[in-house]
Amino acid sequence: MSNNRDNKILILKKEGLYCPAGDFYIDPRGQVKRALITHAHSDHARSGHENYLCSDSCRPLLQIRVGQKNKIESIPFGKKQTIQDAIVSFHPAGHILGSSQIRIEVRGRVWVVSGDYKPQADRTCEPFELVSCHGFISECTFGLPVYRWQPEEEVYDQINRWWKHNKDSGQGSLVFAYSLGKAQRILAGLDPSIGLIYAHSAVHPFLEHYQNAGISLPEIKKIEKDTVIAEGMVIAPPAVEDSSWMKKFRRVKRGFASGWMAIRGPRRRKNIDRGFVLSDHADWPGLIDVITGTGAEVVKLTHGNGDALSRFLGEKGINASVLNESSFREEELD
Repeated sequence: MSNNRDNKILILKKEGLYCPAGDFYIDPRGQVKRALITHAHSDHARSGHENYLCSDSCRPLLQIRVGQKNKIESIPFGKKQTIQDAIVSFHPAGHILGSSQIRIEVRGRVWVVSGDYKPQADRTCEPFELVSCHGFISECTFGLPVYRWQPEEEVYDQINRWWKHNKDSGQGSLVFAYSLGKAQRILAGLDPSIGLIYAHSAVHPFLEHYQNAGISLPEIKKIEKDTVIAEGMVIAPPAVEDSSWMKKFRRVKRGFASGWMAIRGPRRRKNIDRGFVLSDHADWPGLIDVITGTGAEVVKLTHGNGDALSRFLGEKGINASVLNESSFREEELD
């Protein structure tokens, strides 16, 4: 006789989202037997699991993140794979290279776990794919109406004009950006005719895999001990902002590329000269368009401003609520 829990497609457990029918977790914490990974950022892809499954283009990035010795399998976007009593497939999330939404089908009912996603297209990852479903677990990092993104080409133009102005003033330029995804996205938009382009060592391991995926990047130099930046451009992760590594840069203007730069508070708190509003997550209109476009009957919101978005969706007649993953309280979702 089957347990009633086996009829649930997803259960929130202390390790994360669990599918009883397939006996797997999605982006789990701790250590589990089988982990399906949406993308290779460290808050989603953790080491220590027995088996990993991800998209084909995520695999080399995941290997860097969790180590070559781990058992990592991958499948192409859109290909269905049966895992016990569940059918799963990976669909582009538009967040970073290889990022996926994970579709789970059990006895004809479908849930989609979004991971992180961005419906606006960019030149460094696969374009977002809208997936119809009965239930949708959506991130909502920027789930407030104030967050509305400009076209990325406009932001590239802002960065390049800032860089050129700094160069004409005899100063170098440095932009803080996460080493996987955001760094490559900015590098792809830089104008190499302005000057030399450098990247922190944390960025370089990922560059080869972006180029292997057919993404065009300019020539990017490594920063050596005796490197003098002069009037060039440096891309570095935010983690080094207050480190001794920064002492080697004098007469360098600092910038920061993030969706958080859309509001004044974070810009003030950062020791930077210029903020650039560039995000790899959906903005407010993007969240609403995707969530309503899925046709989902039930929506669970994670990682952000879920209360405001759930109220807005409720006013539209959508059954939406916040999924509090940090509470570690077990919850049956369907």
